[in-house]
Amino acid sequence: MTTKFASLETRPGYRALIWRTFRRHKLAILSLGLLLIFSLTAIFAAQVMPYDPNATNTDYAGGRPQPPSTLYAFGTDNYGRDYLSRTISSLRISLFVGVTAVLFQLIIGVTVGTLAGYVGGWLDNLLMRITDVFLAVPAFMLLLIVAGILGGSLPALIVAIGVLNWMTVARLVRAQILSLKQQEFVIAAQAIGASHLRLMGMYLLPNTLSAIVVATTLAIPNAILTESALSFLGLGVPPPNASLGNMLQEAQQWVRTAWWMWVVPGLTISLIVLSFNFVGDGLRDALDPRTRR
Repeated sequence: MTTKFASLETRPGYRALIWRTFRRHKLAILSLGLLLIFSLTAIFAAQVMPYDPNATNTDYAGGRPQPPSTLYAFGTDNYGRDYLSRTISSLRISLFVGVTAVLFQLIIGVTVGTLAGYVGGWLDNLLMRITDVFLAVPAFMLLLIVAGILGGSLPALIVAIGVLNWMTVARLVRAQILSLKQQEFVIAAQAIGASHLRLMGMYLLPNTLSAIVVATTLAIPNAILTESALSFLGLGVPPPNASLGNMLQEAQQWVRTAWWMWVVPGLTISLIVLSFNFVGDGLRDALDPRTRR
């Protein structure tokens, strides 16, 4: 029965069509490959890093950052710490924060949006008003306060970023559910006596995945930028541990004499954000039937 009343988006041929359309987006394919490289580098950071990212070599550095060389491919900071190793360590932290914080966003946003859209009535009203309250709160300012109180605890930072950024997903899922409730395959499932949980889990939610996937690819770089901004302000990952944000903060005093100290973390952040955005664009085009030829 499930297959009989499933929408087009849950059928195997639909997935093949998505992939064919996505492959036409050259920047999205290139970005997907770059994100795969970043992800593998982060996963196997311990094997890839040539040095301990926190190990100092003051005899080599002499109190001043040293430029890229055969010994240190990305140069060193003023403490003689290898910048390539610190960048890889930062990449692991940034991707971990981005992915886990967005998972929190999805758990809260999808739950709120599904209940609001499916149940409707007073519950929809209540949940949407709560969503409006959260939207009215300046999230970054609240994050500054939370980070200041908790002293840069990474788990607390992840939860805070997720809890304060679920509202867009909730509104998106609610709109999708409201539209899908009127579709023939949902009405047919109701007619054969499908339970509420089955309707939500087997018929409605699977058909919101395309919108959720696109929203996720845009939310992850936003979470990474938020963590980097907090670390830049000294409220994120505590030193001596490396973060792309605190690497940029440390580079401020050497901005004219040690270009690699700001170019390397800055370029890394830019590549991550651009890659996720291009993948999101490619997925949006592939998943939107109006853009497929």
